[in-house]
Amino acid sequence: MADPKGFLNHGREVAKTRPVGERVQDWNEVYVPGSLLPIISKQASRCMDCGIPFCHNGCPLGNLIPEWNDYAYREDWSAAQERLHATNNFPEFTGRLCPAPCEAACVLGINQPAVTIKNVEVSIIDKAWETGDVAPQAPERLSGKTVAVIGSGPAGLAAAQQLTRAGHTVAVYERADRIGGLLRYGIPEFKMEKRHINRRIEQMRAEGTKFRTGVEIGRDIDAAKLRKRYDAVVIAAGATTARDLPVPGRELKGVYQAMEYLPLANKVQEGDYVTTPVSAEGKHVVVIGGGDTGADCVGTAHRQGAASVTQLEIMPRPGEERAPGQPWPTFPMLYKVTSAHEEGGERVYSVSTTHFEGDEDGNVQFLHLVEVEFVDGRLTPKPGTERRIPAQLVTLAMGFTGTDRENGLVDQFGLDLDARGNVARDGDFQTNVPGVFVAGDAGRGQSLIVWAIAEGRSAARGVDRFLTGASDLPSPIRPTDRSLTV
Repeated sequence: MADPKGFLNHGREVAKTRPVGERVQDWNEVYVPGSLLPIISKQASRCMDCGIPFCHNGCPLGNLIPEWNDYAYREDWSAAQERLHATNNFPEFTGRLCPAPCEAACVLGINQPAVTIKNVEVSIIDKAWETGDVAPQAPERLSGKTVAVIGSGPAGLAAAQQLTRAGHTVAVYERADRIGGLLRYGIPEFKMEKRHINRRIEQMRAEGTKFRTGVEIGRDIDAAKLRKRYDAVVIAAGATTARDLPVPGRELKGVYQAMEYLPLANKVQEGDYVTTPVSAEGKHVVVIGGGDTGADCVGTAHRQGAASVTQLEIMPRPGEERAPGQPWPTFPMLYKVTSAHEEGGERVYSVSTTHFEGDEDGNVQFLHLVEVEFVDGRLTPKPGTERRIPAQLVTLAMGFTGTDRENGLVDQFGLDLDARGNVARDGDFQTNVPGVFVAGDAGRGQSLIVWAIAEGRSAARGVDRFLTGASDLPSPIRPTDRSLTV
């Protein structure tokens, strides 16, 4: 145990953010650079090294949290990063983007603020990059087997890295112009600067992984032909079919899916545009959807100079404490204030959009909504609560319903789908087509980044066993495993 009295002597202290007035003027990460390292040893000492560390249950990766907390407390950064990488290919991604179900399951969190596991994680990996402890791990010998990975999000990258290190020749196909999937174009720069992706890609290239950008399987290359070209295929194409809002006025100009809006802002940061083709500057912006993608739209609109930002959520506002029906160690639904919400705007709960109103040129100008309440278990409009609010730019951030069916990938492979519209797979993550595996949101449905990486690692083991008859690669989860929730 790091410090037997650490949790008694030190309170929870998290990463400091830059002042709002400063950070909304740029696209850099919101946290004060270097602010964590001076405090992280004490924060790591709060870990109690529990006999049964429930943080392991909260995290699907099975991260060795008490171990690397102990090393961080002792400032043995090399050992800490080794323990961190033992279960997680990309801790700099999860340390910035994961909502930390491990902290919700922290035993200390039963009656005190939980250990800042996420902050310790990102401190360890940032220190490792700084000291050069993160090095390519090229395989000692090649197997002679080839694998295609479709999609370069966290699931695809994790599967590719594991399989490359196992000695297989791996090519990653990405339909966008850059590697990273939603990490690249769905996550705003202020949440994770893309340099973190770039250096991982360089590490993977040095290990032997090949990357093919601007190639969409199903459109540019027939999926069946791809299967013949490789010994195995991993589908990690994500669940990119966005949930739509079929109400009158949806066709008006200025109403966009979140994933039509957010990538353009990222492309400005990549240097593709001087200014974004879809900007919130001077406009009244409405974001429909109260989740993380909605918050990303809020923060992006602030940085583009929106006149106002309103975020709508159909469900009631969650509480700030655990509800009785969401006991520890489950992941609770709590009222969350992200860095984007700190920057301004209004959040409105228990409302539903009825229609959009436009001007004579077909541009959206107003959004009409109504308050809703649960009646006999169903959300029902409340009479007399209809109103309209200004809306010159609307983003739909209501989640995703499944993998892309329009590009032909599913049909060309001849894949079976499950009852939820995800690609079906067996216990080894293999689909009904021999040698074709699926990992991440394409098989699980919309989920968290830690689940995507865990899926990629587990699918890699299935592929390795298919190709060689046995595998020493780790498999942290089964396809049927689910989050620790109620």
